[in-house]
Amino acid sequence: MSNLEQKLKSAGSTVDMLRNSKIGAYVYPVVAPEFTNWRDEQRAWRESAVLFDQSHHMAELKVEGPDAEKLLSYLAINSFKNFTPGKAKHFVPVTPEGYVIGDVIMFRESETEFNLVGRAPTVSWVQYHAETGDYDVKLTEDPRSPSRPQGKPVLRRHYRFQVQGPNAPAILEKLNGGPVPEIKFFNMDWINVAGKKVRALRHGMAGVPGLELYGPYEDYDVIRDAIIAAGEEHGLVAVGSRAYATNTLESGWIPSPLPAIYTGESMKGYREWLSDKSYEATGAIGGSYISENIEDYYLTPWDLGYGIYVKFDHDFIGREALEKMADGPHRRKVTFEWNPDDVIAAFATMFQEGDNAKFMDLPLSNYASSSYDRIMKDGKMVGLSMFAGYSYNERRMLSLGTVDADIKEGDVLTLVWGEPDGGSGKTTVEPSKQIEIRVRVSAVPYSRDARESYVDSWRSRKSAA
Repeated sequence: MSNLEQKLKSAGSTVDMLRNSKIGAYVYPVVAPEFTNWRDEQRAWRESAVLFDQSHHMAELKVEGPDAEKLLSYLAINSFKNFTPGKAKHFVPVTPEGYVIGDVIMFRESETEFNLVGRAPTVSWVQYHAETGDYDVKLTEDPRSPSRPQGKPVLRRHYRFQVQGPNAPAILEKLNGGPVPEIKFFNMDWINVAGKKVRALRHGMAGVPGLELYGPYEDYDVIRDAIIAAGEEHGLVAVGSRAYATNTLESGWIPSPLPAIYTGESMKGYREWLSDKSYEATGAIGGSYISENIEDYYLTPWDLGYGIYVKFDHDFIGREALEKMADGPHRRKVTFEWNPDDVIAAFATMFQEGDNAKFMDLPLSNYASSSYDRIMKDGKMVGLSMFAGYSYNERRMLSLGTVDADIKEGDVLTLVWGEPDGGSGKTTVEPSKQIEIRVRVSAVPYSRDARESYVDSWRSRKSAA
C-alpha cells in the first residue's frame, strides 16, 4: 500500500477509516505549551499585547517562475486582479465539484514569486498540479516542523512572529526606531528590527490588527529577543501553543475543514499521488455527526464564510460548479455561545458515578483533525459545530460552525456533544456518553474588537461583493 486511493479501497468505508484514525491529538510543535498560563496569555491579546510564534506549525511552499501566477490563479476561487507584489491573500482552492480543499495565506513576493503558508492539504494540492501540469515553475517546500522532534534540531526557512494587541503599535514603533510605515490590511512593507530589515504583513488574529514579521530562520533568536525586550514595558506576553489556537474562537476562522478529496473520478489521480501517510490519509474526523457518506462532510466556500472570495473573472478548477451554486441558499458561518450551566453539568459528570460526558479539554476542546458536532432545532439538524474551546476573555465556551440560511442570530439551538455508541477508536476519545448543550447563535467574529477592526475581510463581511 503506497497511496491514498489504495488505502481507501482497502479500508472499505472512508468514514470509518477517518473516524477511527489513531493519529492522536493535533500537536502545535516546538513552541512551549505555556510561557505563563493560558488564561493570562489569552487575556493579554485583549488588554496589552502578545507575541505569537508561528514558525513551526504551518507548511510553506514557495512557487516561483514564469507560470507561477497562471498556476495559482487556476487553482483559486479568488481573483488575482490588482494582486500586485507586496500584497497577501487568503487563497482558497476547491474541487471540480466546488467543495473546499483547504486554505492558506499567499504572499506575493514579486511578479514571479509566491509563498504559501498554512496547513498541508492546500500545499499538497498546489504541488500536485505543479508537478503534473504543464507549468514552468519551481517549488521549494518547507513542511511543518515534526510534532515530536525527539530531541533532533528543527530548522525552517523562515521565522514567523505576530505582534498583536492594543499595545502592539507602541512595541513595533520601538522596534523600528521610529514610526512604522502605514501598511494597509494584508499588505506588506519593511521595518527594522535589531539592525535587520524585516518583512512585515499587516494582519490581525486577536481583535486588534498588528504585524506579522518574517525572515530567515537563522535570525530567529535575534528577532525574538528584540521583540521581547521592546515589549517588556508594554505588557507583552509570549503566547504558548495551548492558548495560540484559541484566538480564532474570538476572531472567527475555522482552521481545518475536511479536504473534499475522497470521492469522484476527477480526484482519483490526486488520491493516487497522495501517499498513504499523508495528512488526508491519516487525519481524524470527530464529533456527534455521523454519515456513511463522506461527501456529507464536504463544505462549500459559503459554508465557511469564503463566498466573498468567489470571483468568476478567471478560469479555475470548480468554477462551473460554483456558478451553479452561487444563487442558491447557503449555510453561513456563525459563533455558538455555549450555555454555562450546561457546560458545568457536563464537567460534573467527571465527578459522578457512571458514564461521563466527553471531556472538554481546556482551552481547546477539539479532539480530531476535523470536528463535526450536530446542531439541532426541533429534532432537525440545522448546522454543524466545527471548532470549540474556552475564551477567558469572554468567560464562555465558544465554537465556530455553520448553520442553515434560515437560522437567525440570537436563536437558541442544541449542540450534541460527544460521539455515539460510547465513542470511536480514536486515541483521543475515552468511553463517554452524548449530552445536549444549549447554544446561542452569535456573530462572527464574536469579539467586538475583531468585528470592528477587520475591515473589508471575510471575517466581517456577510455577503458577496
